[in-house]
Amino acid sequence: MALRVFIASDHGGFLLKTQLLPMIVAPDMDVIDLGTCDDKSVDYPDFAMLLCRRVLDTPGSLGILICGTGIGMSMAANRIPGIRAALCTDSYCARMARAHNNANVLCLGGRVIGPNLAGDIARTFLSSGFEGGRHEQRIARFDACFK
Repeated sequence: MALRVFIASDHGGFLLKTQLLPMIVAPDMDVIDLGTCDDKSVDYPDFAMLLCRRVLDTPGSLGILICGTGIGMSMAANRIPGIRAALCTDSYCARMARAHNNANVLCLGGRVIGPNLAGDIARTFLSSGFEGGRHEQRIARFDACFK
């Protein structure tokens, strides 16, 4: 079964999103672009909400959100119960976000990192898994804060 990956950006992340898409498309992935479709100004919370709802409605899926710095997208996404969004600037953080925090959304800054680094980070995030074990109880405690 293919991994379903949703990706979205605002205007500040649009260029990086277009550069990143061909780097993450693979036969074992179903990548769905949720917009924006150009660099005209839009509100990033709208795209964060859209993507996060799709991730929550599609078990086992992951998301990638991109804005100018990644900060706004991560703040908006983390307001949604069940979403664990991680703003990553290197591959180690991306791997640890999945392994220890079971992150289900990766946030990137289109004006902060270049396309090659973004590709490495995204591929690491998408190919890493959750270790479980002692981390499960911590994630459960974290999720309990939203109930």
